[in-house]
Amino acid sequence: MIRFNGQVSHLNYDKPTTCLRDLVRLMKSSLIAPCGMNCGICRAHLRATRQCTGCRSRDKKCAIRRCETFRTNTFRFCVECMDFPCQKIKRLDKRYRTRYNMSMIENLQFLKQHGMREFLNRQTKRYTCPICEGIISVHDGRCYGSCTS
Repeated sequence: MIRFNGQVSHLNYDKPTTCLRDLVRLMKSSLIAPCGMNCGICRAHLRATRQCTGCRSRDKKCAIRRCETFRTNTFRFCVECMDFPCQKIKRLDKRYRTRYNMSMIENLQFLKQHGMREFLNRQTKRYTCPICEGIISVHDGRCYGSCTS
């Protein structure tokens, strides 16, 4: 298992196309959930079978998507809400900070301050495997690229 410490890896475009395809998948704004989760680094999205297509693309039991304020407004992200951060986001943030060393609140604040392009660049730097340049899952720290470490 790889524990990636946030160091930047230089991309080698001569690597197998599966890694490049994975990185392109990681860099999709459509995979950024309203709560600030990057579904491109989610274990359920990265697995080989029964792959999840992301929070925005399917109906699932999500407290954020069921939120009345979110549903009745044109928000794309929770950070746009006047109640941000609400109790739902705070609970989710606490769980992710504790278990996975990632903050939904920090993700959303960074996204608001720096925009989607910088957010995706930051995510790519943080979750790219330094060995094979595949994607490292936030949930298990495992590389889902060609090295499968």
